[in-house]
This record gives sequence, structure tokens and C-alpha cells, in this order.
Amino acid sequence: MFRSKLSQFSSLIRQRLSIGPVTISKRGYLQGPGEAYFKTLKPRPLSTSAADTAQGEGDKQVKKISVTFIDKDGEETKIMVPIGMSMLEAAHENDIELEGACEGSLACSTCHVIVMDTHMYNKLEDPTDEENDMLDLAFGLTETSRLGCQVIARPELDGIRLALPAATRNFAVDGHVPKPH
Repeated sequence: MFRSKLSQFSSLIRQRLSIGPVTISKRGYLQGPGEAYFKTLKPRPLSTSAADTAQGEGDKQVKKISVTFIDKDGEETKIMVPIGMSMLEAAHENDIELEGACEGSLACSTCHVIVMDTHMYNKLEDPTDEENDMLDLAFGLTETSRLGCQVIARPELDGIRLALPAATRNFAVDGHVPKPH
């Protein structure tokens, strides 16, 4: 079924752009005779994962920022996070206990983090109405609370410190800790 959909997508692209056969690489990039056309565009993988975008082309150095997570016991874990990756993804990749029950779909508050420094909090984009609605459900809400899935690594956030609340509220399945993909 996937091959069929891929073939239909490839045909549609060829028709719209009047180019030869087009395929999609394992990393999600378009390839083929029309590749020169695509190189004029900013290359983006056909993926919704910030981690895919942050990985780069392999030969390029991926820029990272320093992020410190502080757990409920006060223990600090400093990690390097690629630009473009959410704090939820970064926590999962580094075995930091940040739940993320909805897997970053903005449908829960289990990835609630508290930005420890006000000046760093002010560098973040304002939360959307949807994020604020989910934050209203978070345990231990503060003035600098955000959802980890909505905090995306950017160069100006280098050195950000994020505290994990003492508990989370998962209204779907209480006590379930999902495994990261």
C-alpha cells in the first residue's frame, strides 16, 4: 500500500512540475531528474519529527545547545540538544523521565516543564491557546511553565534550565509511562 501511495505521489509531483521520475530517499528527500529543481528549494525531509530535521546531511556539523534538566529530587542532568528538536524528544533520547503521553501532539500536559530562568522564558515564543489550555491541566503550574513538546531548541536558548514538576496528571491512563519511539 505504501508503494502505491508513493507512486501516486511521485506521479502527482511529475505532473505538477513537468519533470521526470521522482523517488523519495530513505531520509524522506525527493530524488530524480528533477532534483536540480528541488535543490533550488530549501531542503526539508518529508517528516514531522524535529529529530529528522536536526540530523542534517551527515557531513554537516549539527549545531547543538546546552540544556539542563532538573528532576524532582533536584538532580541536574546536562545534555546537548540539536537545534530544531523539542525538549520532549531530547528528554526521551537521553532517558530523562519526562512522560509525554500524547507523544507531542499537544493533547496532554504530561511533558510539563518549568523554565528556571525568567530571562530564558522570555526568549521563548508565546504559548498558543492550545498549549495554554493543556497547561491549565498541569500539576504544579508556575508563571514560567511550558510544555516540553512546544519548547524547541534554538541558539538563543543555549544554557536553558528546565525543572520537572514533582508529579504529572495523565487523565488517559494514570501511572502509564510510554516508551519513546
